[in-house]
Amino acid sequence: MSLVGKKFPNITVDAMNEMGDTFKINILEEAQKNKKKVLLFWYPKDFTYVCPTEIHAFQEYLKEFEDRNTMVIGASCDTPEVHFAWLNTSRDDGGIEGVTYPLLADTARNLSSALGILDAEEEYDEETDTLLVKGDNVTYRATYLIDEEGKIFHESVNDMPLGRNVKEYIRLVDAYTHVQEKGEVCPANWEEGKEAMTASREGVSEYLKK
Repeated sequence: MSLVGKKFPNITVDAMNEMGDTFKINILEEAQKNKKKVLLFWYPKDFTYVCPTEIHAFQEYLKEFEDRNTMVIGASCDTPEVHFAWLNTSRDDGGIEGVTYPLLADTARNLSSALGILDAEEEYDEETDTLLVKGDNVTYRATYLIDEEGKIFHESVNDMPLGRNVKEYIRLVDAYTHVQEKGEVCPANWEEGKEAMTASREGVSEYLKK
């Protein structure tokens, strides 16, 4: 079930920064308290292969997000200690040294469960009277864009092998900001600097004539 248009879950999770500090983050509160948009991206596991390419890509464009009043936060179900070990591993060794935005450590899987993004199925074992989890019980590559009021305005979920296009999220932040500020809607392939349109039959007719 889509969460677009709804408030982000009010759940607090452990996090780790590049200095080795463990602290608590509540995404909903961060957005509302700081009056900032939030880009939250989930990846399956630390010390894997596609994941560090994405994490470095978000770091590369971090200033562009910050210039757009947008916080970037990564997340997985690894522990804070594993995050810190990876943050202290060089790029040459597949690490994420140099990343400066926080990483959520959803080890209890409370937030990822609420979002419904875990690669897991529950199966009851009658013989042992036990509820078993099938699958890795880690997250897909899910991405959420949250506005200054804590409302989700974009969500997407990729399967494990499919890395994200970071520039698309910049475009989406630009488009949503344009809607907020101008009251216009953004047509297909809209980018900052291009013409938008009014949400009306006349508006789309005028746009399609050009």
